[in-house]
Amino acid sequence: MSESPHVLVVDDDRRLRELLRRYLADNGFRVTTAEEAKDARAKLGSLAFDLIVLDVMMPGEDGFEFAEALRKNSAVPILFLTARGEPEDRITGLERGADDYLPKPFEPRELVLRINSILRRARAPEPEPAPVHVRLGEFAFEMARGVLARGAEPVRLTGAETTLLAMLARNAGTAFSREEILRRSGISGTARSIDVLVTRLRRKIEPDPRIPRYLQTVRGTGYVLRPD
Repeated sequence: MSESPHVLVVDDDRRLRELLRRYLADNGFRVTTAEEAKDARAKLGSLAFDLIVLDVMMPGEDGFEFAEALRKNSAVPILFLTARGEPEDRITGLERGADDYLPKPFEPRELVLRINSILRRARAPEPEPAPVHVRLGEFAFEMARGVLARGAEPVRLTGAETTLLAMLARNAGTAFSREEILRRSGISGTARSIDVLVTRLRRKIEPDPRIPRYLQTVRGTGYVLRPD
């Protein structure tokens, strides 16, 4: 059991928390639950988690606020599981740092599949024979390990950000449509999801995200990475 992925379920609905705990445990996960953001933050301070399943509508600090705060010092994958299923809610979740977004009501098997997909992306980036890394100004992205660093300091990336950057780095100089990026990378979501991830990456690698030097938009096509 010690090798099983450890999932933190954060939801103020006690009945749903227990159902998720039992179902995920039956599917091979270690599960800890929290009823609100404050409770989740305390558990994150004492335990290590591989992924967080997070509700949005909670008393006090809501899920969007909690995810945004967490992203300032943690790259632990986040999957929003919420009744707020409108496209704009999904986009907000991705903008706040989520790796995926599943509306309620949901199919439990799909939840497990999405969790496993996120964990695969987070844990097992594809090894790359060459080049070993790409340079982006002050930053270097080591593709074999999926690690972005500024000098000797690592830069935190979510699993989806790492996957997107790795896919574009493997094909540096080639422009891809949003749909092609989704297909090649295996990232779940819509074309708008790719726009959100690109915006997040630009904030981390570009000297001026408003005038991107490395992760550029190609009008009528999509995006291209142009390393140094």
